[in-house]
Amino acid sequence: MSRILGFARESVIARVFGVSAATDAFYVAFRIPNFLRQLFSEGAFATAFVPVLSEYKAKRTLEELKELVDHVAGTLAAVLLVLTALGVLGAEVLIAIFAPGYWNQPEKYRLACELLRITFPYILFVSLTGLAAGVLNTHRRFAVPALTPILLNLAMIAAALLLTPYFAEPITALAVGVFLGGVIQLLVQIPALKRLGLLPRPVWGWHYAGVQRVFKLMIPTMFGASVAQINLLVDTIIATALMTGTVSWLYQADRLIQFPQGVFGVALATVILPHLSGRHAKEDHRGFSRSLDWGLRTSLVIAVPAMVSLVVLAEPVLWTVFGYGKYTARDVQMAAWSLSSLALGLPAFVCVKVLAPGFFARMDTTSPVRAGIASMVSNIVLNALLVGAAFYFGFVAPHAGMGVASALAGYLHATLLYRWLRRDQVYQPEPGWGKFAFQLGTASLVLIAVFYLGLQYLHEWPSWGALQRFAGVFALLGAGGVAFLGTLYALGLKPRALLDQSHG
Repeated sequence: MSRILGFARESVIARVFGVSAATDAFYVAFRIPNFLRQLFSEGAFATAFVPVLSEYKAKRTLEELKELVDHVAGTLAAVLLVLTALGVLGAEVLIAIFAPGYWNQPEKYRLACELLRITFPYILFVSLTGLAAGVLNTHRRFAVPALTPILLNLAMIAAALLLTPYFAEPITALAVGVFLGGVIQLLVQIPALKRLGLLPRPVWGWHYAGVQRVFKLMIPTMFGASVAQINLLVDTIIATALMTGTVSWLYQADRLIQFPQGVFGVALATVILPHLSGRHAKEDHRGFSRSLDWGLRTSLVIAVPAMVSLVVLAEPVLWTVFGYGKYTARDVQMAAWSLSSLALGLPAFVCVKVLAPGFFARMDTTSPVRAGIASMVSNIVLNALLVGAAFYFGFVAPHAGMGVASALAGYLHATLLYRWLRRDQVYQPEPGWGKFAFQLGTASLVLIAVFYLGLQYLHEWPSWGALQRFAGVFALLGAGGVAFLGTLYALGLKPRALLDQSHG
């Protein structure tokens, strides 16, 4: 629901604001706190906090569990308040670092700084929301944390449609929507925490043993858990030096990639981390391995057809979601290059979400950091080579090189994590992977054939209205989905094969 509404949000932004220097400035100002959110909320903090919280839940008293939550909440809130103040006061420095291409564009630089001062406090609210989500997820209360991002989308949509006339620079309304969305997201966690009896009473606890364990795990995990976002941030830095619109095209492509990754990849990671942490605490090594195997197979059944869909249907999807109002045909074409190139890495991005918890659940933060460093370095090198080659040969969309670089770096990241889990004998693949690869590969070829056949009859996207476009895309996706799943079933892959067998 959240990701679908996120499409609506991006469609409204594209219709109201189009692609311009102002939207580029907003996306840079939003990318910085959003990146930090990956560290403090969905990334490093969650992967460090949940294993410790799971252990307290399994082996300590309720009072000790409450004490841990209180001390972690108080310490995290204090650190975030300082970080937020530094971010707001140092907005010029941050934009100079993360958008060096704006140095010679004074108006764009000024606007990005103003927007960042409004959006930066979002990191405070969303990180505390992440703490609440960690507590709720550990107690198998997944609904409230999963639905919370809907509120940010609603706040940004409302701001774009209702607040824009009240600002001299209309894009400022979106920044205000981000701020308000963060506040609302935090407030809705309170009733769910109160029902569990675990609403924090924040206490400063830097020297508290549980807090030290969480932060000791969190510091290296900040890097290991968020490499994909770091790579995208590197892409954004490079994009600020390219043609106007590049930042927006890359951001919009990433939002579409985040749909399958957010719906399924993050969902799998959210569920599998406390599950693996519990199995590790009980020393159930066989169950631990089988759960990882289930996570990988499930990830690939989802990510591979999603990759095919976004690569083959890049332009139809972009016309359908963004191609209205001020969003031009050139914007669709340029964003399609970003989308199709970045989508090539989708299976790797999703598999990393499953493989990384295999380390974090065992409180091994060193291995993911090493894999992350290798991925980031390769991304930077590949960016330089591919974007440089695109300029040299006069390619119309040099920013596509950044998508390919991120995809290749993602595969390196996933491969290293997989090999090290095998090396440490933590993960042993279950029988049948060869047959599974044949089933998945054949079904994917059938899916490609259905899409290309359908595109022969559905190709007038620019001249169609919104309803026709949505009907056309859903018809293609529906036919492809039926063909893909039907092929898997005909080749012997039954739904029960994707159930977690670790309980057996």
